[in-house]
Amino acid sequence: MYQQYQKGWIEIIVGCMFAGKTEELIRRIKVLQYAKQNILVIKAAIDNRYSNDEIASHSGYRVKSINASCARDILKYVKKDTDVVAVDEAQFFDKDLILVCESLADNGIRVILAGLDRDFRGEPFGVIPELLTRAEFVTKLSAVCVKCGAPATRTQRIINGEPADYNDPIILVGAADHYEPRCRHCHQVKNKPEIKLGE
Repeated sequence: MYQQYQKGWIEIIVGCMFAGKTEELIRRIKVLQYAKQNILVIKAAIDNRYSNDEIASHSGYRVKSINASCARDILKYVKKDTDVVAVDEAQFFDKDLILVCESLADNGIRVILAGLDRDFRGEPFGVIPELLTRAEFVTKLSAVCVKCGAPATRTQRIINGEPADYNDPIILVGAADHYEPRCRHCHQVKNKPEIKLGE
């Protein structure tokens, strides 16, 4: 006899740009749709690169979604029969996303998030670090470094053909026009504070 388990948890898919985070999120959504789950798909309103009303992967996979400007907006769309809340570009949401996700999971809803774990500087991005510690399940994806072919875990921002400056704004929505995947050793940021060995 199967034991009934409690529903409601947080899972998060992270990595650099072009690692396939949105594609993995869409894959999970499709599996859950096949299982007749009621799924609320949300994306950060700031992300309008490929569509205004869909989450879309760089490779062209798409799923209808609702835009949310702030984390608490998500709650407006949750219904009594919602089984799953899937959120793309989670790094763009405010700190309330933590409370929203905890509340949803505590109330029996499966929460699936996808987002960048590091900004262009290579530093932790927004609310993602805390969500990583609160999630029951974490999937970290990597891409392929365009310079050397090693596993890429960082997002290289390029402005006018040059690496971005450390003091540039953290958020600049873009795709291959401004970003590429890089490994630790090929990732570059102008004027990044560093400590040299032996100093």
